[in-house]
Amino acid sequence: MTKLKMISAACLMAVAGAPAMANGPAIYPYATTANYCPGGLQPISINGVICCGTPNQSMTYQQATSAPVKRSYRPTKARSAICPEGEKGCYYK
Repeated sequence: MTKLKMISAACLMAVAGAPAMANGPAIYPYATTANYCPGGLQPISINGVICCGTPNQSMTYQQATSAPVKRSYRPTKARSAICPEGEKGCYYK
């Protein structure tokens, strides 16, 4: 591969990846009762580290990483049909 092709491929990859990196890291609010941060800031969590700042996510890190609620399934009761010979239709027991 020539040097020009390598440079153009690198530029293309940088341009394609720019929108994904523009948002920055996910900054979650940290749920706590005490706030020891300076005015206008609140406790936040970035990659598991707690510090002061302004969150850019609406839910906490614990809510974002928790497992979804498992829904229980209860099958319906099987009903047997009774179809008398010579009559129209069936009924269920």
